[in-house]
Amino acid sequence: MSAPRLALVGTGKMGRAVRALAQERGWPVVAEIGAADNPGGAALTRDRLAGAEVAVEFTTPAAAPDNAIACARAGVPVVVGTTGWLAERERVAAAVREAEGALFWAPNFSVGVHVFWRVAEYAAALMARLPAFDAHIVETHHAAKQDAPSGTALELQRRAAAALGRPIPATSVRVGAVPGTHELLFDGAFEQLRLTHEARDRRTFAEGALLAAGWLAEAWGAGRRGIFTMDDLLQP
Repeated sequence: MSAPRLALVGTGKMGRAVRALAQERGWPVVAEIGAADNPGGAALTRDRLAGAEVAVEFTTPAAAPDNAIACARAGVPVVVGTTGWLAERERVAAAVREAEGALFWAPNFSVGVHVFWRVAEYAAALMARLPAFDAHIVETHHAAKQDAPSGTALELQRRAAAALGRPIPATSVRVGAVPGTHELLFDGAFEQLRLTHEARDRRTFAEGALLAAGWLAEAWGAGRRGIFTMDDLLQP
């Protein structure tokens, strides 16, 4: 499939990172819509989306739900990279399905993070047999990140705690310009196991968002509708 026509919803740091990578790879960016021009998703019409075959949304937790719904109603499949809106997920999913749209979302668009989660699940299942080890999650992000714990940490917490069979507390650190570091610690009396994923550049999230956008555009062209995640993209 040729590179799909792309609409960018959100022109902040992540939106600019996606645009730069898209242009580097020859993806046509046909629309860029910033927050100031898009109250409540009102700008996300067929005309303003300018024939886009897929949209990539990186805005704020308050704006993302309405943006996703507006894209679906405009007939444009959308990849939502914004985190912090899980409380609205069921409402958004219902509206997207009602509009016969397509939404691809993930708490993190780093492909490495999804491998990390699966390794963490396996480690936690082994540690379930060793109750003397305490478990803890530490996540560190840049000072401007609004949600805490991060969506990535919450998903790590959900998966690892289910495998471990007991709750795992999480600590959030907001400092400097850190793109994102997540750690799962198992601490015993005489040793510690530490599993870490460290994002060195936010382009890793742009890379994953474009991978998802290409997958979603192809799925849309094949008639697939509904809600999708990285598990759909990465399934064997």
